[in-house]
Amino acid sequence: MMVINSKTLLCTVGISLILGGCSDMNSTNMNQESKPVTETQAASSEEPMVSVQDYKGEGYALPYGNETDKMADEHLPQIEEAATTFFKETYKTDVIVHNVVGAKDGATVFVESKGEPHFYTYAVVPIDVKEKQVKTDEIWADEFQVENAIKGGLYAMIFKDEFKNLDRYLQSLAKEGQVTGKTEEALQNVGGQGFMTPYYFISMTSKEEAIKPVYERYIRNPDERVENLRDAYDENQFNSNNFNITIQFFMGDKKAEPNKELFNRVVKDLEEMASIPKGSYSVFLNDHFIDKQSGDGTKDNSLERSFPDYIIKQ
Repeated sequence: MMVINSKTLLCTVGISLILGGCSDMNSTNMNQESKPVTETQAASSEEPMVSVQDYKGEGYALPYGNETDKMADEHLPQIEEAATTFFKETYKTDVIVHNVVGAKDGATVFVESKGEPHFYTYAVVPIDVKEKQVKTDEIWADEFQVENAIKGGLYAMIFKDEFKNLDRYLQSLAKEGQVTGKTEEALQNVGGQGFMTPYYFISMTSKEEAIKPVYERYIRNPDERVENLRDAYDENQFNSNNFNITIQFFMGDKKAEPNKELFNRVVKDLEEMASIPKGSYSVFLNDHFIDKQSGDGTKDNSLERSFPDYIIKQ
């Protein structure tokens, strides 16, 4: 796996990718209509665990990617150019390429948007191993996943104050020292999940309609003022069942099991907070370690409040 110059910051909950011959990212579609996936398993017979505070994406792997990974390494400049051009032309958005990971019949290109709306996503460059061809002219992306990544970034843009309140609270917990989140580099290099911070990410179902007119206005004019984007938001169409914010913490102490008392405190605080973004909240508290090959921190000992028992902010 080749990591291109990292810029820095954050989380992958729920979604590493399984691109078996091409596509499918579990997290954003939230099982398309119901339970959000927390973090998928990249195909691997081993599960080498590393400190979440040290993890920057090294060792991340996708199924059947050994040969394509090598070929992608040899064509990094062409892949990077193809990806930046693709997102600019298709989604009117400038991106930075952080990482390229080989998968079956292709390479997954992890990118981060420049400025706002801020999000992480990915594209796929087909690779023909037998013919030794890296087909940058056939680059593609999962339309649902990319659109929802942009929509999540737009949601954070137009409700900036509410997200600042959520960020302050989660950051205050981390400052206490008991819990921590993913590194910025992990988000950049193996995130690909939309709007993400070290502590949470946004996902939505295909039925989410409130943000749709905001997205349409942004695609028509990427330089549209935030005030105009906010005016396009259709509050009447908002349904918390279609909009999920998944919070993931890790224990700061390498020897500590997930703390039930702390977990209950976080759940209670979120239930009582009135000035954070609307949506259905899931909360996960993991131990300190993460699987470096899948980017997954959830385990049998993880504490969880999620589907169908979301924390609802309507």
